[in-house]
Amino acid sequence: MSMQTKSIGKVEYLPLNEILRPIPPVLDHDKINTMVSTLNGVPMESSTCKIEQITSGELPPIDVLCVQQDGIRKYFAFGGCHRFQAYEKSGTPMVKCKVLPCTKQQLKVYLGSSVDAFF
Repeated sequence: MSMQTKSIGKVEYLPLNEILRPIPPVLDHDKINTMVSTLNGVPMESSTCKIEQITSGELPPIDVLCVQQDGIRKYFAFGGCHRFQAYEKSGTPMVKCKVLPCTKQQLKVYLGSSVDAFF
């Protein structure tokens, strides 16, 4: 749970392939494999998560920014890199997300002038 979404109780399921990840992540592949194992119903403890904190078959939601322009919604994720990769590796098509509304101007904080390439 992040500071930005801890007060958001609503969890939405979004298609993994609709979530844009404009900044390449730095990944710990052992952590991803542990998460895939959890998604497959075989929870494994990791250096950042104790076994009693794990719900078999589930990962925490990914925080996603939603920008709506001209009736089209675009979803952007900047965190949750390992969860995102675990969902992808396990073939999970729909992922748990906490969606935060965002404007194109606010998205510029993350992407600068390259934000225009997404619209």
